[in-house]
Amino acid sequence: MDRTSFLQSLTGTRKTTLNPMSGLNPYSGPWTKTQALHLLRRALFGVKKSDLDQALSLGMNHMVDTLLDANNDPQPSPPLNNYSLSQEANDVAPGKSWVNEPVFNNDLTLKQIPLENYQARKDSFKLWWTGNIINQKTTLVEKMTLFWYNHFSIELDQIFVAQPVYHYYRKLRIRSLGDFKAMLKDVTLDPAMLFYLNGQNNSKTAPDENYAREVQELFTVGKGPESKYTENDVKEAARVLTGFRINPFTVPMTFYIDIFNPTHDTGTKQFSAFYNNKKINANLSPEVEVDEFLKMLTDNKETARFLCRKLYQFFVYYEISNDAEMNVIRPLADFMYANNYNIKLTLEKLFKSEHFYDAANLGCVIKNPLDYSVGLFKEFTISLPGPGLNPVDVRNQYLGWTGIAYLSAYQGLNLADPPVVSGYQAWYQAPQYHEIWINSDTLASRNNVANTIFSENGLDVNGVIYKIDPFIFTKTLSSPQDANALVKEATERLYNHTLSKEAIDYLKSFLIGGLPDETYWTDIWENYIANPTNPSRKMAAETRLKALYNQIVIQAEFHLS
Repeated sequence: MDRTSFLQSLTGTRKTTLNPMSGLNPYSGPWTKTQALHLLRRALFGVKKSDLDQALSLGMNHMVDTLLDANNDPQPSPPLNNYSLSQEANDVAPGKSWVNEPVFNNDLTLKQIPLENYQARKDSFKLWWTGNIINQKTTLVEKMTLFWYNHFSIELDQIFVAQPVYHYYRKLRIRSLGDFKAMLKDVTLDPAMLFYLNGQNNSKTAPDENYAREVQELFTVGKGPESKYTENDVKEAARVLTGFRINPFTVPMTFYIDIFNPTHDTGTKQFSAFYNNKKINANLSPEVEVDEFLKMLTDNKETARFLCRKLYQFFVYYEISNDAEMNVIRPLADFMYANNYNIKLTLEKLFKSEHFYDAANLGCVIKNPLDYSVGLFKEFTISLPGPGLNPVDVRNQYLGWTGIAYLSAYQGLNLADPPVVSGYQAWYQAPQYHEIWINSDTLASRNNVANTIFSENGLDVNGVIYKIDPFIFTKTLSSPQDANALVKEATERLYNHTLSKEAIDYLKSFLIGGLPDETYWTDIWENYIANPTNPSRKMAAETRLKALYNQIVIQAEFHLS
């Protein structure tokens, strides 16, 4: 289904055919709520009123610069022991971090902690990462960390301990807006990746082609129509990558080359014409060979094109038309290549382009589960347990993140656990792409959660109550006493679509239903503002606001970004 049919089917609107024709020329059009919300929704997980105000104040160029400034989003404190309230055998103390705990004893036996705590640490990592997303700064760092984790996929469930996965995440986050070449080297020799794709078992007598294949097919040159690497290129790459082993005694874990039991293939490696018949000569050090191999991959322009296609599908639209390929992807890839694979500069070029703000690219994709779940919580300022110094506070804070992690996982985005090495299907699987996020089960789940958090008792997840206070959102609107203005501004912010009068009137009926006319809502609101502690006045306004916002968030438009 193309974007025109998709939008018409979801929103019931009639539009002329949408086919963006613009390119990478700098955007010089209007900078209104529409463009600002579009940028923020694609760059962040949910948009707060303060984010929108900042974007409108700074203007497009300065707002993009702010989003791309990684210095504004330093590395968060590491995950903690949230799973116990008393000291357990060989485990870290409650409320302390486990990320630098040794994995093995000196005799190479696994360090014994309670068996269930191995999984508990993995869960701790997932919840901590969810918390980072919820508490993200106004930068692209967390969105790009998810992008790179999806690109260089590993499955937490397949790694026997949590520590190396935390350090893998940390590397991706640090490099998220930096040097792709450096990140590629980091990933290639990272213990979590060596374990996940069997690199630690790759030897000259038993070459393992797993990473050698994936680094070409999924991480660099890809499988595009002009990507002509061969099966022999995979075999030769596997020879380059022989002999790297995981050092279990360092904290964090590292790789090493076993000089006492040499397993690296020291022979000459010969690659195909696709790589300009590159030859990696015999008897180089293993790390130098890897450097030459990775340089060969990034010297090939297909790597830049493949990366730019993935960035385009993640931030702009899932399907790449021929116009987009020739007018956006290829020029952007040339720019990335010329700028030595600088991720920040590449994204700046895209986010400041006329194509990014083309009307056909606004509000045309289904929100991924984290955009939906975190966005719902952020946009309505749902309170969560705050941080604290004692183990009970730590446990409660992590419990607060649990509901969002569960909701996202149920909708198909189990954070840190993509289903396969290709990542989450919705970001690559044609022809459904983003439609994979929505089916009868996941849509029902989204709407059931929305109905519950707008209810009187809220949603109870492990003793944490998620409940919306509709007054927080309403007080950010410019004319909450005016029923028509309230509905119009609320939907413009939550949908980023301009609704028809009929749609506005339908939603407004949930605010003013049963009243003689709209002026009665004005009286209800002003009576509440005059005495907000009066129970009857508060309930009169609260009941109607909850009914309105509940109806807004279960409409199709709320699921679009």
